[in-house]
Amino acid sequence: MLLVPCPNCGPRNSADLTYRGEASARPNPATTTPKEWRDYLYSEDNPAGWLKETWYCSSGCRRFFAVERHTVTSEFREPPLPGSKTPKPLGDVGGRAVVGDASELEGEQ
Repeated sequence: MLLVPCPNCGPRNSADLTYRGEASARPNPATTTPKEWRDYLYSEDNPAGWLKETWYCSSGCRRFFAVERHTVTSEFREPPLPGSKTPKPLGDVGGRAVVGDASELEGEQ
């Protein structure tokens, strides 16, 4: 199970969310070339490390949000609260570090 930190609902199972891809700036439609549009629509960097992603909370608040995830460890950085600009490190819950896979925390709630 992958717990994704929704800024509105709190941590949610990834089955409750829809992954929408890497978060990237949209090119200006008036000045972009067809190649730039293709790259924006169909190409992803897929780096090994921290990546800003867009998710949709389909079973909760029904809002889009951006969150940073480490693509190797699936660890998430805490998303900014609605209206704030900067993410902060996730820290721990109940004395354990919170990472993307929280299957070891099942049964403790």
